[in-house]
Amino acid sequence: MATTKRANVNVRIQENIKRQAEQILEAIGIPRATAIDMFYRQIILNNGIPFSLTIPKSLPARDTMDEKAFNSMMAKGYDQAVQGESYPIDDVFEELERGL
Repeated sequence: MATTKRANVNVRIQENIKRQAEQILEAIGIPRATAIDMFYRQIILNNGIPFSLTIPKSLPARDTMDEKAFNSMMAKGYDQAVQGESYPIDDVFEELERGL
C-alpha cells in the first residue's frame, strides 16, 4: 500500500552547491525529491548521518605541499572565484568575529 507524501522540506543552500548536485542527480536519473527522501531514510537506518563528519587534523599549508598539490589547490580557488563561489573579505572577517 502506497503512502501519501504530505510533508515538505524547505532549505536554503548555496546556489553553486544546488546546481552541482542537481546536475549529478539529473545525470543518474534521480529526482531531487527522491534523493532527499533517500538521504532521510539513510539517516533513519543509520540512526544518524550516514557518513563520517570529521574535521581534518590539519589544514593544507604551503610548506607541506608539493608543487602539483599547491597548483591544484590554487586552481580550485581561482575557479571558485571566477564562478562567484566566494565571499567578500569583509563578510568573511565579520563571520569570524561572530564565531561562525
